[in-house]
Amino acid sequence: MSAIASAAPAAIDVRTIPPRERHAFLFARIDALQLGQALQLLNDHDPQPLRMQLDERFRGQFEWAALESGPDTWRVQIKRVAGKPAATDSCCSGGACSG
Repeated sequence: MSAIASAAPAAIDVRTIPPRERHAFLFARIDALQLGQALQLLNDHDPQPLRMQLDERFRGQFEWAALESGPDTWRVQIKRVAGKPAATDSCCSGGACSG
């Protein structure tokens, strides 16, 4: 078994991140996951708002597993199960044409 396959998922204690920086920080870390990689989040409240935003931004790319559900601690694992969608080219180069 390789070191990567046997390594535990990275853990992020969300409680240590200033509230106004949390989601941006977490989305950057989640987006950086490679196919098959996972991370765990530890929080002091139910992270359902984050899950809804994750589903909206990265639809179908991640699995969400609740590992602990309160009342004082919530722990979830987020795993990348699909790659990022390929960018689509436009005949208008991003809307530059007027046709």
